[in-house]
Amino acid sequence: MAAAGATLAGSEPARGQPGGQARARGGAGQPSPGALNGAGYPFSLGVASGSPLPTSVVLWTRILYDPFNAAAMPPLAMAVRWEVAHDEAFRSIAARGNALAAPELAHSVHVDVAGLEPGRWYWYRFMLGDAVSPVGRTRTAPAPDSMPAALKLAVASCQHWEFGSYAAHRHIAAAAPDLVAFLGDYIYEWGAYQRQHPGRAVRSDESYTLEQYRARYAQYKSDADLQAAHRAAPWILTWDDHEVANDYAADRDERLSATFAARRAAAYQAYYEHQPIRLTLQGGGYGTLRMHQRYDWGRLARFHVLDNRQHRAPQACTVGRGGSSSVYWRACAELRDPAREMLGRGQQRWLEQGLKESTARWNILAQQTLMAGGSQVPLVNGEAGRYWTDGWDGYPAARQRLYDALQGSGAANPLVLSGDVHTFYAAELTRDGRRPAGAGNPVLATEFCGTSITSGSRAQARTLQYVDMNPQLKYGRSDKRGYMLFDIGPERSRVQFLGLDDVRNPASPIATLASFTVPNSKMGSGLIKSATFN
Repeated sequence: MAAAGATLAGSEPARGQPGGQARARGGAGQPSPGALNGAGYPFSLGVASGSPLPTSVVLWTRILYDPFNAAAMPPLAMAVRWEVAHDEAFRSIAARGNALAAPELAHSVHVDVAGLEPGRWYWYRFMLGDAVSPVGRTRTAPAPDSMPAALKLAVASCQHWEFGSYAAHRHIAAAAPDLVAFLGDYIYEWGAYQRQHPGRAVRSDESYTLEQYRARYAQYKSDADLQAAHRAAPWILTWDDHEVANDYAADRDERLSATFAARRAAAYQAYYEHQPIRLTLQGGGYGTLRMHQRYDWGRLARFHVLDNRQHRAPQACTVGRGGSSSVYWRACAELRDPAREMLGRGQQRWLEQGLKESTARWNILAQQTLMAGGSQVPLVNGEAGRYWTDGWDGYPAARQRLYDALQGSGAANPLVLSGDVHTFYAAELTRDGRRPAGAGNPVLATEFCGTSITSGSRAQARTLQYVDMNPQLKYGRSDKRGYMLFDIGPERSRVQFLGLDDVRNPASPIATLASFTVPNSKMGSGLIKSATFN
């Protein structure tokens, strides 16, 4: 434990500021609800934590007085104080220090607090002058050699501002998880800059510049329910396409724009500026931000967090444009090209190594889109079926390489977490998605795909057709918005699919639509051992 008053290694000390710490006024630092977005209040976007390791966690905030008027911010660096405490009243300080909120990074603050104790909860806050931020709750990962009795994990994705309220985040905060995994589409690159949501979905004000992406994040992060979910627990995150542009693939967008590399770099920088993640550049500035990460939860779980966007090959069989389409297997030779990548070779090798070395009871692949075959367009007569090219169906050779890595590694109890398709799915992944599991076609992993926080989907009747046509899919529900809640223990993992009554109602109740139990067992005869549906 760090001594009180110490600035810890990995934090960002304020340059040119005195070393002493001034005590901020305001007790435990929780302002009244009406003050959160009030004029002159610098913490209008709240606080967040993430990327938990056994002895460290990243704390985040952004100094912004008005989420809808970033131009009002003075172009000056600001010295921000931070504190981490053992208790919510901040009577026992575990660590404190200074950080610099610089205009070059939109006055965002990232503090990598080191020297903490493994497997315990902490409370944190920021201070600027007399202003005190909301208090956030965070925790470190368990000690590497420990076997935790349980991990409560919330999983969410896809939160288009115009399509509904963030009531699901209110329920995530109330569930008090140990960890939140967000699997992409944190923002959508287009939409009106209205203060309230839901609203009329109008494709306008698309983001292309750094300032525009920053404004979009400020809009989303102004929501009180999203802020509450961030304050409740640390997050691990990955991105999908809409943090940049719809259906982009590596360095190519739908328009085949010659300036897309600059747009992507701006979007990636804005992503870093607004999330509690560690910055790892890959030699190309913010245009090549590394997103694949690994987190161990003692010996209970290992999270392999994947990036399915930055390193993939372009979608197959598009002519004169980028982006996705639905193609027939036999009519698209490019779809069958064994050289096409989804993860890229470097990330694939990293994943293979992480699986081989894992001693965790559960190996969790946290990634963007549904892995089970034939989900978006029904299979018809096997290979004659149509395939959606933006998901894993559009990269069948890359998916087989991932399956090879799962099977060859011997990693225990693989669970695949997915988002993107705005539908709850439960699936048992086999090598050949066209045939039922059995001899010669063993189950390699269990997949749970979450619906969206708000973003729309198709009619439930159509989803039921997909489930009937695809042997891997055991359940599908597309008419509800919500999130997934996991209870992971040494002997079994249980997941609940939680759906809102009305996504457009901020006070909407939520209910369990289905639940599944996966036992600690060897792969082979099917992994979902019990399920209940409402």
